[in-house]
Order: sequence, then C-alpha cells, then structure tokens
Amino acid sequence: MSGKPAQARDPGGAPASPVDDRSLAARLFAILDAFTAPATATSLSLTVIAERSGIPLSTAHRLVAEWVKWGGLSRQDDGRYTLGMRLWEVGVQTPTARNLRTIALPYLEDLYETTREHVHLAILDGHDALYVEKLSGHHAVRVISHVGGRLPLHSTGVGLVLLAYAPHDVIDGYLSTALKRFLPKTVTSPAELRGRLAGIRAHGIAHMSEEMTAGSSSIAAPIRDRTGRVVAAVSIVTRTAPVPTNVHEQAVRIAAQGVSRALGYRRSSF
Repeated sequence: MSGKPAQARDPGGAPASPVDDRSLAARLFAILDAFTAPATATSLSLTVIAERSGIPLSTAHRLVAEWVKWGGLSRQDDGRYTLGMRLWEVGVQTPTARNLRTIALPYLEDLYETTREHVHLAILDGHDALYVEKLSGHHAVRVISHVGGRLPLHSTGVGLVLLAYAPHDVIDGYLSTALKRFLPKTVTSPAELRGRLAGIRAHGIAHMSEEMTAGSSSIAAPIRDRTGRVVAAVSIVTRTAPVPTNVHEQAVRIAAQGVSRALGYRRSSF
C-alpha cells in the first residue's frame, strides 16, 4: 500500500482536494487494510474506513458497496461494516493459510480415526452453515455436504449448534423465515426449534436423525475461541442404523474441546 495520498496546496497555502494517484485495486485493498489497523474494532463505520484508507468519503462509499456486493464486506443493521465471509471462503482454498481449518485438522483427523464416519467443520454465515472442512470414510453414509458448500441451519447438526449459540436477533431472524422441510422428520416449527436450541445450549451437544439426508444421523458440538464465543461446530454423520452410541458422542465432544483449547479456550468444560 502506498498510504494516504498527499494533499496539494493552493497558492494561498490552504489544503486543496487530495490527489489520489493509487490504482483502483490499491484503493480497494486499502479499504480492507482499514480493518487490520492495530487494536481495531471488528466493525467500522464508513467514515472511519474512509479516514483509515485515505479515500474521500464519496469514493469510499462506492468502493465499499462493491466489496459488499462481492461479499468481501458485510453491512450490519447499525450501518457499520465487518469483513465478509466471502473472504473466508476464498481463504480456505489456500493450503498454506493459517486459519481455523488448519488449527482444527489434527483433531478432525483423530475424530475420523476414532469413528470412521464423515467429519464436518462448519462456521455460521448468515442463515447457512458454511462447511470449511470435511473428512469422509469410503464406506460412510452418503451425504451432500462439501467444502465451501452451504446448508441450512435447522436441518444439519452443525447448523443447529451454530444457531443455538448465535445472538438472539440472529435466532429470531432465522426462525421468522419460511423453513424448508427436506424430509418428514425435518423440524420446521419455530417453537419446537427454540426448545431444541435451548437443549443444545444446556447439554453442549446436538443430535439429529434423517432431517436432511435419508438414512443419516448427526452428532455435533460447539467450538469456542479464547473468549468463550462459539466460532464453529464439529460433527460426525453416521448411518441411522445402528443407532450412534455414547462413544460417538464422547468422540465429538473431545474433538470440539481439543480445537477450542487450540484456539485458546481454557475453561474445563462447556
């Protein structure tokens, strides 16, 4: 980055309009750099973005709108902006990126070796569970998930966990939408789902069976960062018969706790 553009001065010594000779790409990336300033907040107003990037407010408004359209930034209800999940989706495709998937992978591999079932790692993105890692067994039940793919929150194990620990306004917003019934057992009643989410928060585990894919069951648990915030969910997907055992549940809990500790979470249980 070339930094903020220098200001020209008129003959009387007063500052004239800034002359920004940076390319369009440089100005777009300067907007992202605004979010990496020391001790920055997780969300920024348009004015602060313009100040930190050295871009006039009107130009910043236009470029930020382009980032939002692409998914690189997300506009919150209060008008502030946060980094968008599209950046994550691109980032997880980079093998050398040090991110959640990299940190979690050893624990996911252990979970796979223990269960020999599909193992999923997902994060919350809007009204979807975004899958950032998947390990599959050759003889495991058929599933439709894939890395970089999205599935609804109410019909997947990881989705239920992510929804259970989401802010109240996110839960209310999701449950106010028309929820699709994929199979006869898919729960779509807002009241029933609220009770289910409360149970997940109480027990720290989610169980579901034949709500997205026929013949499959899922067990999922939350992953927390050093502040205790749930930032992801891990799950296994098994065949409905035979019924998954307590050994499967314990394996999922251990994997979730291991990733959480690797992220800095130190509470003994959750």
